[in-house]
Amino acid sequence: MSTGHKTNNGMIGTTPDGIRHKTILEAAHEQGKATGLVATASITDATPAAFSSHIFSRDEESDIALQQLGKADVLLGGGKDFFLPESMGGKQKERNLLEEAKRSGYTIVEDRDQLQSANGGKILGLFSGRDMAPELDRRHTNEPSLKEMTAKAINTLRKDKDGFFLLVEGSQIDSAGHYNDAAWAMKDTQAFEESVALALDFAKKDGNTLIVIVGDHDTGGMSVGGYGSIGAKLEVLHQVKASGLFMAGKLNADRSNVKEVLKTYANIDVTAAEEAKIKSDKEAMQAINSVISERALVGWITYLHTGVDVQMYAFGPGSDLFRGLHNNTELPHLVAQVLNIDFGNDGHKK
Repeated sequence: MSTGHKTNNGMIGTTPDGIRHKTILEAAHEQGKATGLVATASITDATPAAFSSHIFSRDEESDIALQQLGKADVLLGGGKDFFLPESMGGKQKERNLLEEAKRSGYTIVEDRDQLQSANGGKILGLFSGRDMAPELDRRHTNEPSLKEMTAKAINTLRKDKDGFFLLVEGSQIDSAGHYNDAAWAMKDTQAFEESVALALDFAKKDGNTLIVIVGDHDTGGMSVGGYGSIGAKLEVLHQVKASGLFMAGKLNADRSNVKEVLKTYANIDVTAAEEAKIKSDKEAMQAINSVISERALVGWITYLHTGVDVQMYAFGPGSDLFRGLHNNTELPHLVAQVLNIDFGNDGHKK
């Protein structure tokens, strides 16, 4: 979706033969457009990395951070750990990428208030060491919302007279799918929808901006209904005030406070069987999520990715190009066509 080339899982901007292929963000940057990346995972995580770096393994996040600086004018997300000297290896081990970014003109911000007051054309916002908090748990942090990061990115990049390319990822929806956490998934989907609404409002007023909304894959295989029943009990999810990850962290060593934790953060009076399940399961978080999902009649088929087709929506100039069924490798070429930029995409050996 970034280079227009298939590759192996885990490889970033590089095909299995070692060829590094230009990304659509790099093509926009080379032709004078402002560029940005926004994510609620680490900004060095797979999706933002795939649009801004070339490496054989997505796990080399410090090397990804090094490549991102200078390519994107706005970088907002988690991942501060990967910009600090402790994370650098080999010849790079003494480098402090935050200091280097500051010297090259980036405004560095680390919390919501700093983001809102930041000025200038280049902003590096790193709001957590690794992934940012789920939207359900954000009130316990000083992190900005996805909508707030999107707003700052648009307002910064729109000043470029040549236009801009911005990638925004609601990363935590995927995390929730991996954990089978229905309330987390719904809350971060809501946060993503609020970001989409803000972007659409901008595009409608601007009249010259294309918005493409697409997932790279489905995670978890969430279904409405399950456990031998149809329908859903959404009121159960509406009562959940924290992620399963957060709730598991509130359990004491012997998990003797299961009832109190589930009542406080999910408004659930657990049954004896549910309490026993959460106490005995090797993974308390997954047991909590399982209890909540079954009460809400939300089904799951895996903790991993599925192979289903994903939806794609487009609005604005050129949106008609995105109708129908597309191979994921077509997307950057369609975007380049709308942007009227060269995306010849000849690769070179690393």
